[in-house]
Amino acid sequence: MKVIDHIKEANGNTLFSFEILPPLKGQNIQSIFDNIDPLMEFNPPFIDVTYHREEYVYKELKNGLLEKKVVRKRPGTVGICAAIQNKYDVDAIPHILCGGFSKEDTENFLIDLGFLGIDNVMALRGDAVKSEIYFSAEKEGHRYANELVGQISHMNQGVYLDEELQNSTPTDFCIGVAGYPEKHLEAPSMESDIHFLKKKIKEGATYVVTQMFFDNKKYFQFVSACREAGITVPIIPGLKPIATKKQLNLIPHRFSVGLPDELVMSVIKAKDNSAVRTIGIEWCIQQSRELIAAGVPILHYYSMGKSDNIKAIAQSVF
Repeated sequence: MKVIDHIKEANGNTLFSFEILPPLKGQNIQSIFDNIDPLMEFNPPFIDVTYHREEYVYKELKNGLLEKKVVRKRPGTVGICAAIQNKYDVDAIPHILCGGFSKEDTENFLIDLGFLGIDNVMALRGDAVKSEIYFSAEKEGHRYANELVGQISHMNQGVYLDEELQNSTPTDFCIGVAGYPEKHLEAPSMESDIHFLKKKIKEGATYVVTQMFFDNKKYFQFVSACREAGITVPIIPGLKPIATKKQLNLIPHRFSVGLPDELVMSVIKAKDNSAVRTIGIEWCIQQSRELIAAGVPILHYYSMGKSDNIKAIAQSVF
């Protein structure tokens, strides 16, 4: 079922969903199931599965030269989605990126998803690889997420890259995209960021999931600005409970997200990471309750491969 249909069937009730990471290469899928199982009591209508593109590593040879190797540390997104739908009978939503994909790769990826009965995708530009300062598109690939959304929409209309195809079958993907309550780190302004979000909607995206935020005012201001700009699709808030002191520096640096002073000082004063985890859970519970009271369609949690704190939050608010 499509995400927008899940929202319609909820009749105004806030749904619970979450995102998982594929396991590191060499681990089996049981590690995924072990993190999903504790959350199934909250009846998630869908589970997002991230996609991790290739990275470049340099291996030193015996002669002292460096050999450039391409690796993918977390493969398996499509297989995991198929396994989730088979085991739990819930919708699995794979992330699909511009980075690392040519247009032909994208088309074949989407064909595979269609054959598996997966009818939701999260379309993202993706980050630059670690060896790049700025994002660089693949040869014959998409530079921006709105272009990727456009290709998916074309396939939904039966338009494939090969113009000579006859009697091609349209796909039927529900397309989600990302939104940034504190703007994308590369965007020069919030106004420009919303301008490009609107382009993704115009190309065919039907819902938005936000980057994590820790101050609900940021979300409410973002939604208001989107509505004023003419964006009417559901905007799903994304939440992540802070869990370690290290994240005080990591989250703002990596995600360009601010942390409220009250939360920061509470974490700084915590005696250990166990206390930080409790602080993060309690903060996220309060965020969740306020958002539910405001009538958000879904609360989407970034689990980062761990479900114990997400379960503690869900038990308090669902």
